[in-house]
Amino acid sequence: MENKGISKAVINRLPRYYRYLGMLLDQGVDRISSGELSRRMNLTASQIRQDLNLFGGFGQQGYGYNVRKLYDEIGKILGLDCSYSLVVIGAGKLAQAISGYFGFEKRGFKIEAMFDRDPDKHKNDVVGGIPLYPLSDLKAYLSEHVTDIAVITIPAEAAREVTDCLVEGGVRGIWNFAHTDLDVPDSVTVQSVHLSESLMQLSYKINH
Repeated sequence: MENKGISKAVINRLPRYYRYLGMLLDQGVDRISSGELSRRMNLTASQIRQDLNLFGGFGQQGYGYNVRKLYDEIGKILGLDCSYSLVVIGAGKLAQAISGYFGFEKRGFKIEAMFDRDPDKHKNDVVGGIPLYPLSDLKAYLSEHVTDIAVITIPAEAAREVTDCLVEGGVRGIWNFAHTDLDVPDSVTVQSVHLSESLMQLSYKINH
């Protein structure tokens, strides 16, 4: 779906809508008004209507929203009606925690392989059921396997080095946990998660 003109703030709220609607489905709720959804999500009803109207609305006056339909439609907007092949760069604790989370595959994100340059980790060539390869094999792997997303969990300097290989290998998206900004062409999307920055934001909020 075309998203030109959709603000980053709205896009950032879409996964939250999806999560709350999933919770409503689990509770057996069939329909909900923007007012009731606003109370649950601590947003204004007007904000919810404005956000959803950007993608076509989905509500009916006097009825509200069909929860299942809205959940499915937001899933499509988020691209969750597709499946994605992932590789994880790094095999440390963070990488293992990410690869061990079963919720990703349920959403269509399947981790196919892990790569690490530490030879000691290669004594076991499988981590949580996922094949583990030497980082030196990454280029050859990408040439033989279509890979949509790479998850980077290695230090900053190594992350910058491996990014070129990922781009050349046709990776379309990078989920970046390295403490650095990555330089990629416009054809590749980077979503950076800087854990220390998030913690510092929390520190600011509890002190102001």
